[in-house]
Amino acid sequence: MDMGVRRRILIARGFIPTGAGATIRRMNSEFLEHELPNGLRVVCERIPRVRSAAAALLVRTGARHETPPEHGVSHFLEHMCFKGTHTRSCADINVRFDELGSIYNAFTGKEHTVYYGWVPADRLDPQIELLADMMRPSLPEPDFQTERNVILEEIAMSADAFDRNVWNFLHEQVFGTHTLGHEILGEKETIEALPHQRLVDYYERRYAANNICLIATGAIDPQDVFATAGRYCESWQRNATNGVPTGDPPALPTGVRKLPLERFKQQSLVLVYPAPPQGDPDEDAIDAFTSLFGGGNSRCFWNIVQKGICTQAGAVWIAYHDCGYLALYADGEPGRCEEMLAALRDEARKVMRDGFRADEVERVRNQRRTQLSLESESPRTRLMQIVDDIETHGYPRTAASRLSAAAAVTERDIAALLERYPIDGEGLLLSCGPRDWPE
Repeated sequence: MDMGVRRRILIARGFIPTGAGATIRRMNSEFLEHELPNGLRVVCERIPRVRSAAAALLVRTGARHETPPEHGVSHFLEHMCFKGTHTRSCADINVRFDELGSIYNAFTGKEHTVYYGWVPADRLDPQIELLADMMRPSLPEPDFQTERNVILEEIAMSADAFDRNVWNFLHEQVFGTHTLGHEILGEKETIEALPHQRLVDYYERRYAANNICLIATGAIDPQDVFATAGRYCESWQRNATNGVPTGDPPALPTGVRKLPLERFKQQSLVLVYPAPPQGDPDEDAIDAFTSLFGGGNSRCFWNIVQKGICTQAGAVWIAYHDCGYLALYADGEPGRCEEMLAALRDEARKVMRDGFRADEVERVRNQRRTQLSLESESPRTRLMQIVDDIETHGYPRTAASRLSAAAAVTERDIAALLERYPIDGEGLLLSCGPRDWPE
């Protein structure tokens, strides 16, 4: 996730909104923001010299907002939004996406759910209309029962994915009974027992207008997007009580936690340490660190993987709005656990002691500049970046400001980050795989 300037400049650009109390705010020459009277937020970015446009509806709800009896309901509801509305059947929705030539999808996370479509610029209005219609699903009980079986199959299939097992185990051990600790798909037991009415109640509570943001980017006219939002979304109701208290995440435990996975042939070792949450000023330094420690041509690549100690090793930043963690990992043969862990800890100690060289950091900056430059030319990619920015900072950043922030990171910034959040201590060790190690 990218960081940026810690300010929000809001402006108007000549569009007169319909509806009392509506506002338009200019953020800079590239962004305009509008808020409907019901609280629905609209953010627009105009990208020059492209011929397509992308739109998304960001719903601020996810696994974190679920109570224990409704684990998995956010993801379940994402499925149901494709099953039909009061004006369209499931087939109508899917055929309409194809008629528009849309590249589309939806996904549910711990803290949000996103629905999006990417189309030729002249089809953005009907694309937004279709996405908006999906936000008012009919939620018929027969479809609910059918989709329950689909999700149960999805849960069963996820048990066969090694990485998913490790990811879920990490969250369970780090967060315990906190809402961030449970699986986005839900558990077999909660999905089997989930009543239809509970899903309906969750929808009415969480899919309120003031809990949704419409984002559009590409070859767009913001005035047209604001008018489109008014036509299709202004009747949506606001909900003053759509939040669910989740409490502060627990302190990170230490020691060893083991997950037996006898049916797999590899072992994953993970060391977990505290790190900044989303929106921290050190976010760009964290991105640089994960690339330097575990990306291509990284310390782990040359000193661990290329020496044949394991098949892959590196670092991942796991961040939410109020907590964050660095996970150092090594995956390989179960019989080489001792060697893998020793090599991983050794690389962490060397980084803490000696830091990174200026030429290494410059190489990562160059790669990041190229990546961000390419991403700025794709409306769909920019759409996802804006989703991340709004979730992380509350406002979007221009491609240029992202580029500037990434280019400004130095070896001293990374050293300061590691001084705040050291990675050479005991940490929490996770061992996942067929070997019962450490004994």
